[in-house]
Amino acid sequence: MNLWQQAKAEFIDIVEWLDDSSDTLAWRFPRYENEIKHGAQLIVRQSQAAVFVDQGKIADVFPPGRYELTTRNLPVLSTLRGWKYLFDSPFKAEVYFVNTRNFTNLKWGTKNPVMMRDSEFGPVRLRSYGTYVVRVADPDRFVREIVGTGGHFTLEGVCDQLRNLIVTRFSDLLGESGIPVLNLAANYDELSERLKEKIAPEFLEYGLDVTKLLVENISLPVEVEEALDKRSSMGVIGNLDDFVKFQSANAMESAAKNPGGDASAGVGMGIGFAMANQMGKMMAPTQETVQPVSPPTLPPGGAAAVSYYVGSNGKKAGPFDENAIAAYIGKGAITEETLMWKAGMEGWEAAGNFSELALLFGTIPPPLPK
Repeated sequence: MNLWQQAKAEFIDIVEWLDDSSDTLAWRFPRYENEIKHGAQLIVRQSQAAVFVDQGKIADVFPPGRYELTTRNLPVLSTLRGWKYLFDSPFKAEVYFVNTRNFTNLKWGTKNPVMMRDSEFGPVRLRSYGTYVVRVADPDRFVREIVGTGGHFTLEGVCDQLRNLIVTRFSDLLGESGIPVLNLAANYDELSERLKEKIAPEFLEYGLDVTKLLVENISLPVEVEEALDKRSSMGVIGNLDDFVKFQSANAMESAAKNPGGDASAGVGMGIGFAMANQMGKMMAPTQETVQPVSPPTLPPGGAAAVSYYVGSNGKKAGPFDENAIAAYIGKGAITEETLMWKAGMEGWEAAGNFSELALLFGTIPPPLPK
């Protein structure tokens, strides 16, 4: 402090702090040699507390308000100094202003996955994150335990310690909870409240109070989430065999609409047919799991239904009953030149040669004249 600042300090009789920052927890009022005039005005604003420190010991703490500093309203400091009578000369003391407002949207999260055993998936690794709100609840203890002799103390100086404390206690809580992974999302509120209760006493040791704590997300590793998505997709699809047949029929219809123009369409249809046959074999029950079933209902008249096979681009598909064949003919997916076969035939024949299908082809209108 230069000569001008020293002279200016002699005339200053207002002790106050106008906080223009967003992260300051404590700030020491600057005075030349820490001297404060007798009768000086102390102004403590809302969400502030003023802590007087004498020779390293906490003396008096002032809540929000306006005070005239005399021996009458500095009882502890007067006792420490041994002042028995009123004085009108400057006295020495350090004044710390402590910010007691809520500091919101502070982040916490696990740096490394938390290992736990799940009843459905077995050993799993979980990551989690959330936010919390903290405030200085005990300015006396906060200055004594955290601030020390620093002249300017911010959130950065304490956030890492608080974050590590939250993560450690949450990992322990998550392992003890025994909640299945798929049910964790339904218990975020309960976990948040239990975690807050668990860490509150430890925060109070620093003079801090955690007023709000939220668990925002608990997630599995990316690989496990992808596998879970596939499992969910199978549930949405339902009967896999019916789904594959539906996809194969769509492929065959697309190929018929573009005859001979795009070889890839036929190849795709053939792959679809092959997939349907293969998946059908895979989905069939093994000999050990076959359960007795009743025979299917006979068609009208007692005759066995005719099954047809359809050939396209060197691939065969089927069997299809008469109703399915009629539907494909109506869509144009099967034409009179399409190769077909049924039981009792020596080889493949054009669909137009099947007498039972002649009427179906006859119902298709001819091309419009140009």
